[in-house]
Amino acid sequence: MPGNEGMFDALHKYHNHDTSKVLLGLTSLFVVISSLSSFQIFAMPVFDNLEFKYTSKYNKPCPWWLRSGIRVFFGSVEFFISAALPFLRNLAALIGGIALPITLAYPCFMWIHIRKPTTYSAIWGLNWALGILGMVLSILAVIGATWSLATMGIEFHFFKAQ
Repeated sequence: MPGNEGMFDALHKYHNHDTSKVLLGLTSLFVVISSLSSFQIFAMPVFDNLEFKYTSKYNKPCPWWLRSGIRVFFGSVEFFISAALPFLRNLAALIGGIALPITLAYPCFMWIHIRKPTTYSAIWGLNWALGILGMVLSILAVIGATWSLATMGIEFHFFKAQ
């Protein structure tokens, strides 16, 4: 992969001469569609939380125009953060490693807490093992990201993409 750019830039850099412009354009279009779709999916807990606060405070459902406004506002805040702090992509591995237990370990431990299986049964042991494995992988990801940041360094440029 060239430098610090990523797979998308590598595609255009190395295959620009031997791939049709239509295919490269479709690839770009699909990346945009995927990004917009995944933002809606992964931001859903934030939207739900904000709508829950509204319905709890006013004891009525959130109207469509307010729901749309919440999504536009949150998207604008996210865009501002990405423009103001363009170096955050260098911290992506560290942030991902810190958040990884939510995906890998938390469901296993919550299942044990909610279902209360027989202690030392096979399913109890499997969930404990998977939860501990998730925690170990998360710790290794944080160590690797920290090592990478320590060896490569990071340059901070606010409102100035490199």
